[in-house]
Amino acid sequence: MALSGRRKWLNEVIFGTDTPAGKNFDVFLIWAILISVALVLLASVEGVAGRYGEMLFALEWIFTALFTVEYLLRIYCAVNRRSYIFSFYGIVDLLAILPSYLALLYTGASYLLVIRLLRVLRIFRVLKLVRYLRDANVLLRSLGLARRKILVFYASVLVLCVIFGAFMFLVEGPRHGFTSIPKSVYWAVVTITTVGYGDISPETPLGQAIAAMTMLIGYSIIAVPTGIVTAELASELGREKALQRCDNCSRAGHDKDAEYCKFCGYKLAEVEELR
Repeated sequence: MALSGRRKWLNEVIFGTDTPAGKNFDVFLIWAILISVALVLLASVEGVAGRYGEMLFALEWIFTALFTVEYLLRIYCAVNRRSYIFSFYGIVDLLAILPSYLALLYTGASYLLVIRLLRVLRIFRVLKLVRYLRDANVLLRSLGLARRKILVFYASVLVLCVIFGAFMFLVEGPRHGFTSIPKSVYWAVVTITTVGYGDISPETPLGQAIAAMTMLIGYSIIAVPTGIVTAELASELGREKALQRCDNCSRAGHDKDAEYCKFCGYKLAEVEELR
């Protein structure tokens, strides 16, 4: 549906970045988001909240009102309102204002306003950093392709954690802090991931032997998911290079941001910018 009149102008300012007004609006919005999040962080500091609590509360609601009006205007001037409301940015825009209203019912919900930082992702669109988004998409595709292998890996690790946790519960028991199998599984997760909080530790020789085995297994498998993702990422980058062909010599294998063919020097066809 084509827009006209006031809706068209608002759409160009709020959603567009090609005009000076649209770019200035997005830059102002990003600064407002950063300032509002900084206020939330300051409000969590007891000394600052005790001295400037009322002022921070008033500023928080000013920013909430500003973002609420902006969200309603986005719905009003969107070409497809339903698509915007259920899009990633539409959901983030809604989540950016909900915590303030939830705070009226649940104390402390206003701290969830840090979700507003997700809106700063628009800076990639404002500053024309589309290539960074392309690189992010390559990484996301690699993670998606590796999801089954990663799922199998984490399922295997979970099984090991349950087994080692059960052993530690039998060997150490409640007298040494292993009060239940879930608590012992928590210890196994902390140990296998090499975090080692130290809040629970075995004291018997057999328990310490099991702990040593758990630690060694943790070190031996910690790099597995990294290797899986790296392999898929290398494969994805190879596919992208294969798609970039030279019109002169028809040879592939160029980087996605290459401007000239590395074999014959012919200028490559420009890739249309993502929108």
